Amino acid sequence: MTALSGRSPAAAGPAGTTPAAEDDLRTLFGQSIAVFAALAGPSHVLEAANPAFFTTIGQERARTGVPLADLMPELAGQGFIGLLDQVYRVGEPYTGRDVRVVLGTGPQARETFFDFTYEPRRAADGTVIGIRVIGVETTQVKHAQWLMAEHRALLEQIARQAPLTEVLDGMARCIENLAPLEVLVSVLLADPDGRHLRHGAAPSLPDFYNEAIDGIATGEGVGSCGTAAHRRQPVVVTDIATDPFWSDFRELADRAGLAACWSTPILARDGGLLGTFAMYHRVPRVPQDTDLAIARLFAGTAALAIERHHIERAQKAAEERAAAAHDELAKAVRAERELRAEAERRAAAAAELNARMQSAAAAQVAVPHPEHCQLGGAAGCAAPAEIKIADSWGDAAWGCPTHVEEAIINVRSVFIANEELGGLAAYLHR
Repeated sequence: MTALSGRSPAAAGPAGTTPAAEDDLRTLFGQSIAVFAALAGPSHVLEAANPAFFTTIGQERARTGVPLADLMPELAGQGFIGLLDQVYRVGEPYTGRDVRVVLGTGPQARETFFDFTYEPRRAADGTVIGIRVIGVETTQVKHAQWLMAEHRALLEQIARQAPLTEVLDGMARCIENLAPLEVLVSVLLADPDGRHLRHGAAPSLPDFYNEAIDGIATGEGVGSCGTAAHRRQPVVVTDIATDPFWSDFRELADRAGLAACWSTPILARDGGLLGTFAMYHRVPRVPQDTDLAIARLFAGTAALAIERHHIERAQKAAEERAAAAHDELAKAVRAERELRAEAERRAAAAAELNARMQSAAAAQVAVPHPEHCQLGGAAGCAAPAEIKIADSWGDAAWGCPTHVEEAIINVRSVFIANEELGGLAAYLHR
C-alpha cells in the first residue's frame, strides 16, 4: 500500500476507525485485484491506495497527497466527485453497480465499469474525516456479455442467410454501440482479383467519404485499409494528420472529421483476401486490448458472412448455368423434333409428287407426238414440237424449246416427261 507521509492518524476511539484497523484494510487489499483507496478531508486527498488502484488509473499517476479531482480530472464531468461530496457531507455509504467510468483523456481514454462502494471514514468522535473507496472492475464481464449477445445475433443472421449488406450493416452498428468511445465502422469488400476494395458497409461515415474510397487499390501506403489488405495484417494509424500512409487521403479524412483509423484484414479460411474491417475515431487514439479483441472477433464474423455470400453466389450462378443449359437442351430437342416433322412432311410431299409424276408420265406415253408446238396459245406456234412437258395433275403437251422454257418458268409444277422420267437429256436422246 502507498500511504501519505507526514499525516498523523486520528486518535482511536469506540466510534472511530483505529489506526490498526486502517492498517488491516490496507494489508487486506494490498495484493487484491479489487481497487482500494483511502481519501481524506473534504477535498478527497488520496491518502493511500493499493497497486490495483494505480494500475487502473495508470501508473504514471501513482502518487498520493493529491486531491482526487486533480489526480483524475476526467472524473469531474462524470458525477463521481459530487457523490464523494455527498457521502462526506451526509455520512452515509453509497454503492454503485456496473457503473460506467471513463478513465484517462485524449487518445488514452478508455471506458470501464465498476461495482464500488464509498464508505465514510470516521474519527473517534464520529466525525467524517474521509472516504474509503472499494471497487471491483466489471468491464471485461460487461463487454463479454454484450459481445456474446451481439455476436450470437449476427451468427443467427448469417445462419438464416440474411443478405450480406444487412449482416455487415448490422455488425457495424453493433460495434459502434458497443465501443467504449465513439467509433465509426467501415467494411470494404475485396474484388475477385484482390487488387481493389469496394464499399460494403459504413452506416455512420459520410456518403462523400464512402464514395471517394469505393474502389481504392490495395497496396503499401494506401491508407490504413489498402495497406492492411496488402500486408494481410492489421494496420493501426493513431493519428491520420501525421501518418504517411494517409498522405493521399488526409484532406478527405479531415473533411469527414476522422483522426484515427485501425484496419484489420478480413481473410478467408485459405488465406485469401475478402476485405477489410476498419474502426475510425474522431480524435487520435491508441487501441486498447478490448478494441483489438473486438476487431479480431468481428473480422472473423465478417469473414463467415462474406464467404457464405460467395458460396451462395457461386451456387446461384451454377444453378443459373444449369437452368440455361436445360433450356438450351429443351430448345434443341424441340428444334430437332420440328426439323424431323418437317422432313417427314417433305418426304411425304415428295413421295406424293413422285407418284403423281409417274402417273402423269404413264398416262401420256400413249399420246401421239404432234408435229407442231402446242404451247403457242391462241396464236399458235409453227415451230416443231421437240419437248414434252407435264404437270403433277396429269396434263401434258409438246412444245418448242422457247415455249417450254416459258411454261417451266411460269408453271412451277411442270416437269420434263417421258416414260423413264430421266429428265431432259434422257428425253432428247431417247
